[in-house]
Amino acid sequence: MADVEGSAAEVFGTDLARAEQFAELLERHGVERGLIGPREVERLWERHLLNSAVIGERIPKGVRVVDVGSGAGLPGIPLAIARPDLEITLVEPMARRVEWLTEAIDELDLDVRVIRGRAEEKTVRAEVGMADVVTARAVAPLARLAGWCLPLLRESGMMLAVKGASAREEVARDAAAVTRAGGGTPTVAECGVGLVEVPTTVVIVERIRPQAPVRGKRRRNAVDGRSKRAG
Repeated sequence: MADVEGSAAEVFGTDLARAEQFAELLERHGVERGLIGPREVERLWERHLLNSAVIGERIPKGVRVVDVGSGAGLPGIPLAIARPDLEITLVEPMARRVEWLTEAIDELDLDVRVIRGRAEEKTVRAEVGMADVVTARAVAPLARLAGWCLPLLRESGMMLAVKGASAREEVARDAAAVTRAGGGTPTVAECGVGLVEVPTTVVIVERIRPQAPVRGKRRRNAVDGRSKRAG
């Protein structure tokens, strides 16, 4: 079994005290505010804080990260603590969770932005801008997630979807939908090997092209066809 205290010290480094403070906030308020289940309190570090923070292994230095459906602040807040070089924005549609995220960020004195809304909304996309990395944890099936997250990425940007043991089955099922949404071939990787008892499984998708405006193309083709026939 991995040494949780040693792993936490290695992952969070000089900001370990801030990670401990976040764990205390979740332990104190997480269940009553509907952020985590009662059984999760005893495994906050292994299942939530470390599980979230280790995905930083896959994120380049100093990039813009958007965490979609942040909820209790996972993986966004642990990632912000472990990687202060990142510019992180949390996107969350539920008002009570946005309130929690704002309170937690203020108390932890983190330089993190919170936007209320859904990733697929035009107003949210405009406010977020183009990110280098989009993260999501337990938000939606891969096909739907790709449709929401890939438009938030610049070309060659990367979606990191934290998934469970069925990640490879999900990739096999949804790979075609991911491609249609503008993503490359999804790959499955593990983060935190040797640091946590159960490594974090992530599905990685690169944005390789913008979403194609299919209807517009059909309309233009129809117009071109009529013009040719008229000529």
